[in-house]
Amino acid sequence: MSTTLDLFSPVNLGAIALKNRMVMAPLTRNRAGEGGVPQPLNVTYYEQRATAGLIITEATPISAMAHGYPALPGIYTDAQIAGWKKITDAVHAKGGKIVIQLWHVGRISHPSLLPNGALPVAPSAIKPAGQAFTYQGMLDYVEPRALELSELPSLVADYVHASQCALKAGFDGVEIHAANGYLIDQFLRNGSNKRTDSYGGSIENRTRFLLEVTKAVVDAIGADKVGMRLSPVNPFNDMQDSNPQALFNHVASAVSAFKLAYLHVIEGGMGGTAVDFNFDELRKHFKGAYIANLAFDKVRGNAVIASGHADAIAFGVPFIANPDLVERFRIDAPLNTPDSKSFYGGNEKGYTDYPFLGA
Repeated sequence: MSTTLDLFSPVNLGAIALKNRMVMAPLTRNRAGEGGVPQPLNVTYYEQRATAGLIITEATPISAMAHGYPALPGIYTDAQIAGWKKITDAVHAKGGKIVIQLWHVGRISHPSLLPNGALPVAPSAIKPAGQAFTYQGMLDYVEPRALELSELPSLVADYVHASQCALKAGFDGVEIHAANGYLIDQFLRNGSNKRTDSYGGSIENRTRFLLEVTKAVVDAIGADKVGMRLSPVNPFNDMQDSNPQALFNHVASAVSAFKLAYLHVIEGGMGGTAVDFNFDELRKHFKGAYIANLAFDKVRGNAVIASGHADAIAFGVPFIANPDLVERFRIDAPLNTPDSKSFYGGNEKGYTDYPFLGA
């Protein structure tokens, strides 16, 4: 007798066994302590949401040069490792699983956020439209410095070091952030990558940095503990590409060869941007577990899992406002209303004070 799979069915993503298929998406909240060290408030926040099949942490800088916003946690110092260890211990004590998203923002930064006022780095010296969120308020982005070929191996090494720190901190795995207009995505898309060397031009060349990072992280901690996030058509952070279907079909095929724990894809443009892209086609190019993300609810999530398109569904804002989202979906209970004013920065308000069912 066959059983239809749904959000509440268990699933394995590589070495990570999930009790359900509801994934908490990575959500920047800007509430880390001094030195990028997670603090007790962060422990409470993640512990509250441990009923998710998998928690993907907020995007977490892999080095001091990888930062692009205030009050971000890092994963490259001993103090940061110790802070994250309290979070992973709390999540595991509640029966949850948690991976950390590894982040380098590239050009989406500002000298005031970087060591010694350094210029942000990027594949090409192209200033993005928009403004940086800094400790001094909103400031115009600056023109980044184009990375030299000689600098790329040290960037790859930063991803490896962060991955090793993540395992020391007790994480079940890592997610390579290759989405949303940050450094790896800047290499992938030809709107931000105008290089004329072996990392620019053709799709194969623009994919090179991603594959080097992936191979190094896989070699360091094992493919079954490594996921990846992509956003093929998200225009966020002034991003575009002339042929996203061809580019990301190639990316999906290339990373499939690593036998990763999962591929996590934002299936559209954030903010409801209309896009012309076939995500079913992309899905066929990746042979492993697949997490779909973007404005899913229970009904649509169940349908996509039952169809076989996705193995799990990532939910963002619903997990911000509903620490017990899994139970609310299970019994069709009403959801809390999210407070968008408290998404970024602040204290426990809009972070750890959303009510549980029956509270």
